[in-house]
Amino acid sequence: MCTEFGREICGNLDTAESREWLVTNGIGGYASGTVAGLLTRRYHGLLVAALQPPLGRTLLLAKLDETALYDNRPYSLYINRWADGSLNPHGYQHIERFSQEGTIPVWRFAVADALLEKRVWMQQGANTTYVQYVLRRATQPLKLTLKALVNYRDYHSDTHSNGWQMLIEPVEQGICVTAYPGAVPLYLLSNQGNASPVHNWYYNFDLAVERYRGLSDKEDHLHAATFEVTLNAGESLTFVASTHKQADLNGEVALKQRQAQEQKLIDLWKSQRPLNAPNSPVWINRLVLAADQFIVNRSLPENSYGKTIIAGYPWFSDWGRDTMISLPGLTLSTGRPEVARAILRTFARYVDQGMLPNRFPDAGETPEYNTVDATLWYFEAIRAYFHATQDDDLLMELFPVLAEIIDWHCRGTRYNIHLDASDGLLYAGETGVQLTWMDAKVGDWVVTPRIGKPVEVNALWYNALRTMAKFARQLGKPHQEYEAIANRAEIRFARFWNQEQGYCYDVLDSPDGDDASLRPNQIFAVSLSESPLTPAQQKAVVDICGRMLLTSYGLRSLSPHHPQYHGIYGGDRYQRDGAYHQGTVWGWLLGAFVFAHLRVYQNPGIARQFLEPMANHLNAQGVGSLSEIFDGDVPITPRGCIAQAWTVAEVLRAWLAVEKF
Repeated sequence: MCTEFGREICGNLDTAESREWLVTNGIGGYASGTVAGLLTRRYHGLLVAALQPPLGRTLLLAKLDETALYDNRPYSLYINRWADGSLNPHGYQHIERFSQEGTIPVWRFAVADALLEKRVWMQQGANTTYVQYVLRRATQPLKLTLKALVNYRDYHSDTHSNGWQMLIEPVEQGICVTAYPGAVPLYLLSNQGNASPVHNWYYNFDLAVERYRGLSDKEDHLHAATFEVTLNAGESLTFVASTHKQADLNGEVALKQRQAQEQKLIDLWKSQRPLNAPNSPVWINRLVLAADQFIVNRSLPENSYGKTIIAGYPWFSDWGRDTMISLPGLTLSTGRPEVARAILRTFARYVDQGMLPNRFPDAGETPEYNTVDATLWYFEAIRAYFHATQDDDLLMELFPVLAEIIDWHCRGTRYNIHLDASDGLLYAGETGVQLTWMDAKVGDWVVTPRIGKPVEVNALWYNALRTMAKFARQLGKPHQEYEAIANRAEIRFARFWNQEQGYCYDVLDSPDGDDASLRPNQIFAVSLSESPLTPAQQKAVVDICGRMLLTSYGLRSLSPHHPQYHGIYGGDRYQRDGAYHQGTVWGWLLGAFVFAHLRVYQNPGIARQFLEPMANHLNAQGVGSLSEIFDGDVPITPRGCIAQAWTVAEVLRAWLAVEKF
């Protein structure tokens, strides 16, 4: 399962800095950077620790600047871009190969006849990053010097030193950095060599991707320690950055633990596949490992084993909508129902006024409940879980929560979310809020308000009602009321059909009337387990989405023929959010399209072809994972998060469905 780039990628800075790697620790922390070793985002770092798991993400170790002294000649193995645009030094030119072993990034630096190998991984469940160097070949000793550049800031921010003095102290086998009184100490340790404290600010690192995003693009980091070691051929150095003073410095043991964990994930995936299925393609196995990166702990007062899903790296936290959409693909498809169970129970605790939280704020404040669809996706996640496990105990536990949700929606809850008695459809929205997944907002500007009766919300509502009736029958509870509401919703869903255009209205009864914009939201009226459309209508929806919205990496969020279509995603926040759901391609929608296509055409061979381009994308923006979004215009450049939970989840779920068809 190894990605591999040679000098054709690594030696070309444009390509090497556009490809990023990611490793995670299962509690919300991560490490990430570029193949070139160049900082291009504020989110890059070798240790971004989750100090309040799964949130409180704080950049502690930005990078290591490595220099090799070999045959009395210094070789800089690192690269920095400065505020004036200059590059100094050019260490990427020594990268002979970059590869991934599972999720672990591996660099090979060639200096004369010596070959130095570097790996980066994290310890599961700890804010601890390992960086291991192995001298694979050499005809004489190589002296390796590491300059540790540290920070201490929220991962969304940037640092300008302004005379900031950190406390830097020697400790056994390394250095301890305390950013200020009360800050969590950072331990920089190594299993051999010498460590020296330093206090020297490096100013004005240039962050090119932040400039493209219209954000602050300069940052300072503190050179806090220098490590030196002399290696002979076959010897290794293990460097550890951790918030734990007693971090294990045995790199070989730590690496084997990480490798064994990843092999277990592959074995679980294999257990879910049909007995007669051929071996999974290598790229699918890589996705299985990527799926695990989003699953993290969220402790509850009564349960320290709570689980949740990080929506995307490097900047998203855990969102209710993203979690419920991603759950089946990340957990059930990969043979981890116990994780799904923990997530479903975790979120049940936060249901309030019949709503699931949309987002858990980074600082741990009260969850935000500004979503209409996350709660309805909760029903679908539970349906998928029960289908996979037949777990009556959990169904019995959650049934009262689900019944309360239906009741609140029928009589009305926040943001004017209520069942319209005149037609049995669900209405949602009020001025100034964005409740559907198309939720971009800049200041007071809600880009796609979609107030009224959105098509996917009502498809989810109908699906939830049918699902609830089945749950009630399974548990021997009254089901007639749920069936009656569902029957009426099915009949009145016919209002969504736009006979003139041959597809569904996107929103009914909005303040501006019925919205006939061609968007992908109608695909869920076909892809969900319960569809309110006729077979002819289902086919028409799949066909129009395929002809007008489908790309190699997902569905456009708006037809290219619409006057408000934006084919390129970039610029400042106003420009980016203005394009976010106005033509930008979303990878997660590819899963729904494949499910809908399977339902209509019953052809798994063709359905599989829609997923296969993602194999190539695994070697693009976030190496080993799938991006959040893409430009609507060719060449459909990846944008947004380098690793997005629901994109990975839906491709995995769809692939398994094709195999089992």
